[in-house]
Amino acid sequence: MNAHERIGDAISAANDAGRPALVPFITAGYPEPEGFIATLKDVASVGDVVELGIPFSDPMKGVSLKWIFEQLDAAKGEIDAPLVMMSYLNPLLAFGYDDLAARALAAGVCAFIVPDLPYEESDDIRAALEAQGLGLIQLVTPATPDDRLRMLCEASRGFVYAVTITGITGGDAGLPADLTDYLGKVAGFADIPVCAGFGIRSPDDVAAVGKHAAGAIVGSALVEVLEKGEDPKPFLKALLG
Repeated sequence: MNAHERIGDAISAANDAGRPALVPFITAGYPEPEGFIATLKDVASVGDVVELGIPFSDPMKGVSLKWIFEQLDAAKGEIDAPLVMMSYLNPLLAFGYDDLAARALAAGVCAFIVPDLPYEESDDIRAALEAQGLGLIQLVTPATPDDRLRMLCEASRGFVYAVTITGITGGDAGLPADLTDYLGKVAGFADIPVCAGFGIRSPDDVAAVGKHAAGAIVGSALVEVLEKGEDPKPFLKALLG
């Protein structure tokens, strides 16, 4: 089995259990590097897939890709949930795509999300990742034209990341009223699970997304819980109702 297929299997297992998959997002090393692995274990004990954000440009408190991989190595075998790294392109480019793919596979990472990388410029990193069985997850939005939506869904591995709003993450605007039609259209183009993210903060949000998508991605709301020094497990469990 390719590593990226573990993601789809984990999402499908949640769906088979009668619920949407939960995909929590945390930033590696935040709020404190010393607590990274403990936080990751807590989040992964509830989440079906975990997204790890990579600090950009000026890694905070020494939290570099090298450091993150070393931390994951030390926790090998203790984290069951498939891991996805979300990063801007520069840190990945600086690491070297072939080295990145090999290192990620060894550390238990199954796929990457690179928000600032257009599909048309992704051939090199995609080839390096797929040579190791890793995936490049594509993002789509409500503004994505149908032809491009079809292309991105076909290219994506693991899951398709359906951004629910045309704006920035972290707000309180909630989910859009036309979510049903949008997610239904994305699911119609995708042969792999569709997970929706941005604006998901409550059990009602997760339930609404779960009617039309395979999984719900929870980022900003979880970051706020961690900022307060609270245990993320009760918050994540409550999202599932």
